[in-house]
Amino acid sequence: MKKTVIAGNWKMNMTRAETKAFFREIAPQIRAKGGCGVVVCVPFTDLAAAARGARGTGIKIGAQNVHYEKKGAYTGEISAEMLREAGASYVIVGHSERRQYFGETDETVNLRAKAALAAGLKVIICLGEMLDAREKGVTDEVVSMQTKLALRGVSEKELRSVIIAYEPVWAIGTGLTATPEQADETCGVIRATVASLYGKKAAKKLVIQYGGSMNEKNAADLLRMPNVNGGLIGGASLKPAAFSAIVAAANENEKR
Repeated sequence: MKKTVIAGNWKMNMTRAETKAFFREIAPQIRAKGGCGVVVCVPFTDLAAAARGARGTGIKIGAQNVHYEKKGAYTGEISAEMLREAGASYVIVGHSERRQYFGETDETVNLRAKAALAAGLKVIICLGEMLDAREKGVTDEVVSMQTKLALRGVSEKELRSVIIAYEPVWAIGTGLTATPEQADETCGVIRATVASLYGKKAAKKLVIQYGGSMNEKNAADLLRMPNVNGGLIGGASLKPAAFSAIVAAANENEKR
């Protein structure tokens, strides 16, 4: 896995036609840049169109959720095997919006992550504290516990297919952003927690993204931090020019 990975999270945006147009515009820009890993996580209905649009670019396609069972009476859910067949090689689990609006828990995040890994998907595990936790000074304890619970039962070999995205919930969709120093400090806590579970060598190789309103204006400063290895990008990932600029900043980081 690349040491710097930029992943776009489209959330509930983009039709298939818009997906095709997006990749037509961004493909030559990303292809020309090279360097860091690039992932675009799209709605289920866009997976096939995104996979076609990304051919020859090096961009990987991801989904935004996965169920922990292979099949069954789970109306509205989708399995890891279905995602792979549709063209996904990555999947996001545990995004703050899934936790906040759809009842996702640390336990189900862990189950979904393990199911995706077992099916050969790479997983972006999201975690982060609420504003109340930061104001009370317990951010480190919260993210450390979330990390341990998310990775419960994940082997060291499987960890190679895991990215952890630190997304302070108070910075999601609010326009607020942690300072580079705040982001680096908390990503460092996550890395230290992983080191306690798997050893320092495994922790050093782990890609830890910052996922709190990273955009083309603040990406370079955030990516310069030693514990920030990429970004999980929301709104800016819907705009080819903005997303391409973030990738360019990550490519500079990849050279360091």
